[in-house]
Amino acid sequence: MIDQLKGEILEKHPTYTVIMVGGVGYKVNMSINGLQSLPNSGNEIQILTYLHVREDILDLYGFFDSIERNAFHLLTSISGIGPKLALTILSGIVPEILKDRIINGDVAALTSVPGVGAKTAKRIIVELKEKFIKSQESSLGFNELNDSHTQIFNDTVYALVALGYKKTHASKVCTELEKNNELEGDLESVIKKALKLLMS
Repeated sequence: MIDQLKGEILEKHPTYTVIMVGGVGYKVNMSINGLQSLPNSGNEIQILTYLHVREDILDLYGFFDSIERNAFHLLTSISGIGPKLALTILSGIVPEILKDRIINGDVAALTSVPGVGAKTAKRIIVELKEKFIKSQESSLGFNELNDSHTQIFNDTVYALVALGYKKTHASKVCTELEKNNELEGDLESVIKKALKLLMS
């Protein structure tokens, strides 16, 4: 899994950017808000990523921070919402405002985003509103985690929250992995270790 990229911006387009890393140019799909946060071409950046794999498709998605990536994972966990639509939603509504719109049941605000119909908007509200209201930590990871933790710790917690686990449980499992020196390697392998503990 490609968790993040650090390199030079070669090109910037309305829906994606091209980043040169070690002599390889990566096409990275991003939200409009994410692209606007990037510096001009020729500058070096580091962004968080998500590699979407399906049959013969390999699409790389980029995010300017963990909050946006976590919001992306929450949206794509909903039936009927793929990566492209999730990115479109994040282009129209930033994560913090999106959370408020969902809690308030604002169907009109969600349907103002191209590609989001009334049924999809209601599904988003039904599936995420209860999580925000019932969870002890209603941010569901929209707020930054403790800076004292490593990046792999935080990213694993965000991924588990996106899969539907409470952040308190995800953090507890990651702490256990950390104590056993198992919080090492690529993100995908660490997530598998965490899921194994959560399901044991």
